[in-house]
Amino acid sequence: MPRRTKIIATIGPASDADATLRDLVRAGMDVARLSLAHGTHADAAERLSAVRRIAAEEGRPVGILVDLPGPKVRAASFGEEAVAIVENSTVELRIGNGSSTADAFEVDYAGLLDDVEPGDRLSIGDGRVILEVLDCGADLLEARVMHGGLLTGRPGVHVPSDRLSLGAPTEEDLSALERFLELDIDMVALSFVKSADDLLRLPVDPHPDGPLVVAKVETRAAISNLSAIIEASGAVMVARGDLGNECRLEELPILQKKIIRQCIALGRPAITATQMLETMITNPEPTRAEVSDVANAVWDGSSALMLSGETAVGVNPAGVVATMSRIAERADDEFDHRAWAAELADLRLTDITDPDTSITDGMTMAASRAIAELGVGTILCISGSGFTVRSMARFRPAARILGFSANERTVRQLTLSWGTEPIHLPSEGSIEVRVADALASARDGGQVAVGELVGVLAGTNVKSRSTNVLRLELVPPPD
Repeated sequence: MPRRTKIIATIGPASDADATLRDLVRAGMDVARLSLAHGTHADAAERLSAVRRIAAEEGRPVGILVDLPGPKVRAASFGEEAVAIVENSTVELRIGNGSSTADAFEVDYAGLLDDVEPGDRLSIGDGRVILEVLDCGADLLEARVMHGGLLTGRPGVHVPSDRLSLGAPTEEDLSALERFLELDIDMVALSFVKSADDLLRLPVDPHPDGPLVVAKVETRAAISNLSAIIEASGAVMVARGDLGNECRLEELPILQKKIIRQCIALGRPAITATQMLETMITNPEPTRAEVSDVANAVWDGSSALMLSGETAVGVNPAGVVATMSRIAERADDEFDHRAWAAELADLRLTDITDPDTSITDGMTMAASRAIAELGVGTILCISGSGFTVRSMARFRPAARILGFSANERTVRQLTLSWGTEPIHLPSEGSIEVRVADALASARDGGQVAVGELVGVLAGTNVKSRSTNVLRLELVPPPD
């Protein structure tokens, strides 16, 4: 069976050539991430166009995730060559966006001197360098290097979120989003979310008419407001870099599991991100600890795993995706589907406040039990918005999930959903027509065999907001 856990790869200078993008698609990239924190919007738009073109040529749906920078504080560039920051040395931090050196950092944040206090610890580049602020002057901060390391490019500077005066989304976020909405992006990620209200300030239509909104959980406030944030989102990213700066490191694995479980309960895809195969930015193989981290993220229930610098600036982007794909596929093979279903019984799986949602919840729960009891190998989910597919996927069935939709954006959005093979189904007729066409498409595509017993989930008609049909069908022979 194909790999069930999806892979998101960040596209950057090392991976935006056509040949490399094609290699990424062939290696198993399901979603291409475009980070607007790096490069120009024009660069990102060109990469989006190239991904769409090459995915079409390869005959594979690939989703596009645009990641808004949010109130991210970054140092000015250290250049392309790594700069060594020496432990116990003293550095100065000034407001600016020119360039940074080993002993003088410029930080592109006007509130730096107001928001930071003596005694604060500043994490640079997801913890590669740790500074302790010694003194705050009129125009600079003086800090001691508690932990040294190598810095390149424009690394992030973590300022404690409870004192960061910037909020999400920023004016820059909204301006960038307006431009990329015109390009029909499939998903948009908002950084440094603190509450559900942050997500509601994004001027987007509900998906699939608008992009799937991904909430990046990376602040203490987000943990406190987690349930409401998940409810308001289309998917959630466990952004372990800044989240690890906001909480005690020993709490991070526990929070990862907590966030993923709540996402699963509410039928939202959960993305695990940050430093998954970090050493492969420069090395041909990951560490054994990284391999275990990827596998454990799969067993936690992650819908997708995200690569950042590994594919954006690394030496072998396609090799990293291929490596992650092998690790995830092997971990998928060992996934305990029955134990997972038993654990889900402890979660709130049915939303009784919304009749349409509760019907879909109940039908997907029944489908999960039926296909497990009957040993059904494939379930066909026919959905306009993708909600039916995501609701089915949270049960992590051993059966193959084929996600059919007449909406092409929904098809691309389903590239983020665990275990789902997205398929475009042009039919928008009656339930009988859609089921017949889905069965024929799966048969002709080689996903199912003639005479095979399959499950089918759908709504009575294309305008139905709920999934109210569950069938067991025998795949018919061609006419």
